[in-house]
Amino acid sequence: MAEDTDREHRGPSPWLWLLVIPFIGLLWPAWYSSVGPQFAGIPFFYWYQFLWVFIGAGITVVVYALDRSRG
Repeated sequence: MAEDTDREHRGPSPWLWLLVIPFIGLLWPAWYSSVGPQFAGIPFFYWYQFLWVFIGAGITVVVYALDRSRG
């Protein structure tokens, strides 16, 4: 219970700002709405978004680890 109280007084982690990166990468579809370059026959529009699934998951793991080590 004391750990929860300490966490509340500490404030939000600055590492949470890293979670904005995937949002910015996918914010404006006009940036990536093209067919080329293709990857294994998959249009850029699709593989770019799918790549961000893995990037976002990786960033989430990093933020989780850094926030956990903070407390």
